[in-house]
Amino acid sequence: MSESPGQRSDGDSWDLSSGVGATATMVATSRALASRSPNPLVHDPYAEPLVRAVGLPYFIRLLDGENPSGDPEHNPEHSANFMGVRTKFYDDVFTGAVEAGVRQAVILAAGLDTRAYRLPWPAGTRVYELDLPAVLEFKDHILQQLGAQPSGERRAIAVDLRDDWGSVLRAAGFDPAAPTVWSAEGLLPYLPGDAQDLLFDRITELSAPGSSLAADIMPDMTVFGDTDGAVGQQWQRMSVSVNELVYQGDRRHAAEHLEEQGWQVQGRTLRELHADNQRSYPERAMFTAFADMTFVHAIKPR
Repeated sequence: MSESPGQRSDGDSWDLSSGVGATATMVATSRALASRSPNPLVHDPYAEPLVRAVGLPYFIRLLDGENPSGDPEHNPEHSANFMGVRTKFYDDVFTGAVEAGVRQAVILAAGLDTRAYRLPWPAGTRVYELDLPAVLEFKDHILQQLGAQPSGERRAIAVDLRDDWGSVLRAAGFDPAAPTVWSAEGLLPYLPGDAQDLLFDRITELSAPGSSLAADIMPDMTVFGDTDGAVGQQWQRMSVSVNELVYQGDRRHAAEHLEEQGWQVQGRTLRELHADNQRSYPERAMFTAFADMTFVHAIKPR
């Protein structure tokens, strides 16, 4: 099978209201809803104002309690739980690493991620955020207007992850000799197979013993290519053509790739994460398509 990126192309770019960037706004919307849930798994006070600042009507209507999709089975609690367990998984990897003494964190494809502001980073921790210039500039501007202050030393790095981002990261003060905790949250489907391999190769090269990595893997990428299926229909309601954003071609399994490079890898499916957090998993086509999405926590042994 050959790569089939649809409207994606080498060097394409986006902001938070278009293309891949709109998916970051969608994620932040779900994170805002998760923060409102009874007994929430995550608290992100910045997600909602960031989404409202982006200004996409569909997501603002969701925040206002409406059902803009017209889906008769619409249940905001489902999306809130989905994003709550995902966010908590990554939060736990970061906080576990710093509790073990790691003082260097890298958030790849940061989008509207606000962990640099909302997690309790110990003194001396440096948090690097990597994303395109327009994405980081917008987020920085809105957070400054909100008076938000990072809880660790935050360094925003404007770079395309398809380029030599490792050199840019080093130039910004990153120390490859020190253990690092990495996240690649919601990133892999938007990379071609060879770019995914290169991403993990660079992470491995830059990771000292004692480093850790969190990522999510979609075992069956064809779910994104079925425009008439539950996932495709839901994204069309949001005026986003998911099949035009992700890369459908063959790719190595990320966990196997990491294991071959010496990482110790553990994984939990999305359904298992719901159970771990005492959340029921919705038995709807839109959600069952993602039930086997695997959340990987990899550690590079000392």
